[in-house]
Amino acid sequence: MRFYRPLRAIKAITFDLDDTLYDNSPVIRKTTDESHAALQSYHPALREFTMLDYQILRDELLSREPDIYHDVSEWRRRSVELALLNVGLSTQEATAGSEEIMSVFHHWRSQVEIPEETHRTLQALVKKVPLVAITNGNARPEKLGISDYFQFTFRAGPHGRAKPYKDMYYLAAQMLSIVPEYILHVGDDLRTDVAGAVCCGMQACWINLRGDNLMHIDEARLLPHVEISRLLSLTLLL
Repeated sequence: MRFYRPLRAIKAITFDLDDTLYDNSPVIRKTTDESHAALQSYHPALREFTMLDYQILRDELLSREPDIYHDVSEWRRRSVELALLNVGLSTQEATAGSEEIMSVFHHWRSQVEIPEETHRTLQALVKKVPLVAITNGNARPEKLGISDYFQFTFRAGPHGRAKPYKDMYYLAAQMLSIVPEYILHVGDDLRTDVAGAVCCGMQACWINLRGDNLMHIDEARLLPHVEISRLLSLTLLL
């Protein structure tokens, strides 16, 4: 554990989800493969539809509607819908098809293995302070078996712009009725989690699971208050 800024009292903790509470990489690879296979099998004209073809549609949609970036689930659904429209399906058919394929996506997206250390940490912390989940992604804590630890779960899109924008950080503070300076945000991303939290007045904890050197990372614009290498170390702060 390394300290870079003085810590104030911690009256609540907010958590990023992906790659903070669990390793997200394996499930994302599997989810991407399975949902793309579902898209290819949905219509004969899409059997040769590649990941690159899909990415081109995503980029096209983003160029037309930049704000869709803040809702990754809707961005994905709309991209799938566009692929279906492009092969001749009606708007109603394409919408229904996109929702069906997204159900495949969300099924595989929820096949996350939550480490025992994560459960132990959250179980210990929730006895002392309220916890909130704040994510830019589309993980669903209720599907992962961790929702009971959190008073609230905020997702970019439905609950505001994506981190590092301040929307969800301020929403957490508002819903908890705690001023930001007494909230500690924990996350793995130095831009969205650390810089985002610090810029809105929160305290920031960087979880460094890869043994990186903070002083040699280009995206390290603002120092966190504290750096940890194991989630369980958080229990020492309360």
